[in-house]
Amino acid sequence: MAQFFIAEMVIFAVMKRRGVSYQKRVADVNRIYDTHVKEGLSNREIWRRYVYPIWGISERTFYNLLKAESDPKNELPEPVQLLIQWELPS
Repeated sequence: MAQFFIAEMVIFAVMKRRGVSYQKRVADVNRIYDTHVKEGLSNREIWRRYVYPIWGISERTFYNLLKAESDPKNELPEPVQLLIQWELPS
C-alpha cells in the first residue's frame, strides 16, 4: 500500500511540473518584448532582432506567446521560479 502511495505522489509531482518550459518561454519573450517596445521598435523588428535568435520561434508563435501572458495559468509559481533560473544571453 505504501509503495502505491509513493508512486502516486511521484506521478502527481511530475504532472505538476508539466508545462514549465512553456511558462518560462512566455515570461522570457514578454520580458524581451517589454524591454524593446519602449524603444519604438515594431513587433516584427523585436521578433527578428531579439526573440528569434534566442528562441528560434516563428512570428505567429511570438504573437501567441505575447497573448498568453495575460492568461493566469501561464504564471510561474514561486517554487518553480527557484528551480529554473535560466539566464538569457545579453
